[in-house]
Amino acid sequence: ALADLLMRANWAKRVLFLCDRTALVNQAINAFKTHLPDSSPINLVTESDQDGRVYVSTYQTMVGKIDEYRPDGTRRFGVGHFDLVVIDEAHRSVYRKYRGIFDYFDSLLVGLTATPKDEVDKNTYDLFDLETGVPTDAYSLDEAVDDGYLVPPRGVSVPIKFVREGIKYDHLSDTEKEEWDDLDWGEDEDGQKIESPDLVEAAEVNKWLFNEDTVDKVLEHLMTHGIKVAGGDRLGKTIIFAKNQDHADYIYERFIANYPNLDNGNFARTVTYRTKYAQSLIDDFSIKEKSPHIAVSVDMLDTGIDIPECVNLVFFKLIRSKTKFWQMMGRGTRLCPDLFAPGEHKTAFNVFDFCGNLEYFSSEPLKLPDKAGAAPLGEQIFKTRLELIRQFDALGMAGAERDAAAAVLRAAIASMNPHNFLVRPHLQLVERFNDANEWKTVSVGDLAALADSVAALPHQLDPEHEDSKRFDLLVLNAQLCLLRNEPFKQLRNRVIQIAGQLEDQQTIPVIAEQLELILEVRTDEWWVDASYSMLEEVRKRLRLLVPLIEKAKKGVLFTDFEDLIGKTTVFELTGTGKTAPSTEFDQFRKKAEHFLKENLAEDSVAKVRSGQPLLPEDIGELQRILVAAGIGDDDSFAMASQRAGNFGLFIRSLVGLDRAAA
Repeated sequence: ALADLLMRANWAKRVLFLCDRTALVNQAINAFKTHLPDSSPINLVTESDQDGRVYVSTYQTMVGKIDEYRPDGTRRFGVGHFDLVVIDEAHRSVYRKYRGIFDYFDSLLVGLTATPKDEVDKNTYDLFDLETGVPTDAYSLDEAVDDGYLVPPRGVSVPIKFVREGIKYDHLSDTEKEEWDDLDWGEDEDGQKIESPDLVEAAEVNKWLFNEDTVDKVLEHLMTHGIKVAGGDRLGKTIIFAKNQDHADYIYERFIANYPNLDNGNFARTVTYRTKYAQSLIDDFSIKEKSPHIAVSVDMLDTGIDIPECVNLVFFKLIRSKTKFWQMMGRGTRLCPDLFAPGEHKTAFNVFDFCGNLEYFSSEPLKLPDKAGAAPLGEQIFKTRLELIRQFDALGMAGAERDAAAAVLRAAIASMNPHNFLVRPHLQLVERFNDANEWKTVSVGDLAALADSVAALPHQLDPEHEDSKRFDLLVLNAQLCLLRNEPFKQLRNRVIQIAGQLEDQQTIPVIAEQLELILEVRTDEWWVDASYSMLEEVRKRLRLLVPLIEKAKKGVLFTDFEDLIGKTTVFELTGTGKTAPSTEFDQFRKKAEHFLKENLAEDSVAKVRSGQPLLPEDIGELQRILVAAGIGDDDSFAMASQRAGNFGLFIRSLVGLDRAAA
C-alpha cells in the first residue's frame, strides 16, 4: 500500500524490497503481483538482468549488484536509483551485516519487523534516527486480532518427561536398563569407550539421543488433538519446529512408521535448508488441499513464511529468544476465510508446546545475551591485534613483534577492494593505513577508528579454516593478557588441551614434525617464563594443525524407552505486544517531545517557549501539528491535559521555557 501510494503520488519512481532469503523474495513477488499487478516486480535473484519499477532481492544479492557496472562504465544501481527502500526483518543481524546497503542508497527507508519493539536493538533504531524503544509506528498482535486482521493463538503446554527432565538410568525398567547398558555410547578423545552414564540431560535428548516412544507420543497427541479440516477427516496444515536436522529426519521417519498410507507417504515432509527443492515443497504446503499437510522444519519456517491455512504449531525444541518465539508464533496468525467450510473461517490456531516454552514466556524471563550478535571471528582477530599494538605502544615496545602484528593488519587492509561499496565510505582510512609508514606511530584515536570502521570490512585474503582462526584468537588473547600482566590460566589450559589432542594424533606426518614443541607446551615448566614470542611461535607452528584434531566420536543413539506425558495446561498467551494505556501514553510523550524539539521555530511552539499565554486557537494549532505528524489523538491529548492540568502546561513540560523569557 505504501509503495502504491508513493508511486501514484510520483514520490517514488523505483522501489527496492529487501528480504533475508529466497523463499521470502518469492513470497514478496507474489504479494506485489496480487495487490499491485501493474508494478511488474523484478526478482533480482532469478531475473538479474531485467529492469522495472519494483525490485525484490535478498540482501546478499543486492550487495553484489551494487558493484555491478553497465557496458558504458556506469553503475547499474547508483546511489539515487531507488526512491524507496523497504527492509524486511529489520533487526540486529541485518543491521550488522548489511548496513552498507542502507547507507549507500539515498532514498526513503522503511523497516519492517515482527520483533517486539522493546526487543529491537538500539543500533536498528539508530539506523532510522529513532529513539530506542520508540518506533515510527507499532501494530501489536493483540491489536491486529481485535481489529480482525489476525487470529489469536491457543497455547497448550504438554509436559513430556524425557524432553523436560532428561532420561535417568534409575527410573528405567529392568529391561530398559539392560538395553541402556548395551548401547554404544561412543569413544572419548583418547579413543576409549565411553561408559554408560547415569543420566542423559534434557538438552541432549533429540540432539544425539532419539527416543522412539517420545516422538510417537508427540505425534499421537498432535494427530488426536490438532485442529482438523475437510469435515474433521484430515489434520489441518501443521508446522513442527524440530531441534536439528537429525531430529527432523527422525520425526519424519516415525510418522511414516505410524501412518504409512497417508497420501502415499507425502502427508508429512521435512522442509529444511538441506531439503532438495524446498521451495517447491513450501509452495505445495501453501495449497489447502495439497500435501504435505505437516512440515517438519529446522529454522526455515520459523520466520517470514505466510501460510494462512496453518492451524497447528508444534514446539518440539527449546526457545529462549522472545523475538524468535513471537516470530514463530506468527506462522499461525494469518486469516483464512472458508477454511472449514463456506462461511466457517479460521478463528484461532493451536500451539502445542512440549518443551516448556509457554511457561517461560508467560512469566517475565531474564533477558539473555544474544549470541547471534557476536562479531565474526575475523573482526574479533583484527580488533585484538589492534589492541596488541596499543599495548606495545603503551609499554614503549617498538620492535619486531609490534611490526609483525602491524604487518598482518596492513596486509588485510591492502587486500580490501577500494571499489567495494562497503569499503568506499572508509577509503580515507583504508588508503592511509595501506602505507607501512603510517603504522610506525599510531594514535589511540587512529586505533579506535580502525576498530570501529575498518575491522569489519571485507578483505580478499585467502580463506582459512575456522578452527585455525579460533586458535589464532585464543593465542592472541593470551598474548594480550601477558602484555597487560594479567593472569590467563583458562586460556593457557585450553592451549595445553589442544596440544594434548595433537599429541594423540602424532601418526599424522605434519603433526609428528611439530611433536617436540607440542610436548613442551604440555609441560608446566614451559609456561613458567612463557613470553610473547614463545606464544607467537606456538600460534604460527600449530594453527594449521588444529583443524586436523579428530573430534570425540559420539554417534547418534536411537532408543525406545517408555516416556510419560503429563496433564496438558491451556495458556492464555500474554506479552503479544499490546501496549498498556500508561505505556502507550509514555510512547506518545516521547514522540511528541522529540518532534516539538525538532520544530521549535513553529509559531505556536515558540509562543510556549516564550512564556506567553496560550489562546484556544494556539492549543488547537499545537494539536493540529502533532496530528499532522502522526503523533497522538483526542484520547492522548485528553490524558495529557488531565495529567498536566491543561494541554499548554503539558507542552511546556516537553519543550521548556526559553532562558531569555525566564
